[in-house]
Amino acid sequence: MSILVNKDSRIVCQGITGRQGSFHTEQCIEYGTQVVAGVTPGRGGEEHLGVPVYDSTHEAVREVGADVSMIYVPAAFAADAILEAADAGIKVIVCITEGIPVLDMVRVKSGLQDYDCRLIGPNCPGHHDARRGQNWHYAGLYP
Repeated sequence: MSILVNKDSRIVCQGITGRQGSFHTEQCIEYGTQVVAGVTPGRGGEEHLGVPVYDSTHEAVREVGADVSMIYVPAAFAADAILEAADAGIKVIVCITEGIPVLDMVRVKSGLQDYDCRLIGPNCPGHHDARRGQNWHYAGLYP
């Protein structure tokens, strides 16, 4: 079994200020997952749920060293969010968004070949570390 998200993971939420991003990020934080940044274009410089918000994933990686992204953006923007995360150097990309057009994901699959990263999703519950106690962390939907 491979544990891709653990107590040392530094998570950025793309779409943190939206309804789904806010709800699920709050659940992650309450459970102890280390959410270090959020991304919402045009909202950089704000704070949401006690987490700094940046205009781009590149900025979040540079400023706080995020290495995992969980994506809660509308389907029309999800492919670009995935590719932005990969281009920013994110190693584990968890895309929760459902309903992404197939041709968008074909473009993503081809584009990710140029990066050293792993995509979980889209349209998935995320990544969960099933161990209990202090080491139990997740990026995605609360089980």
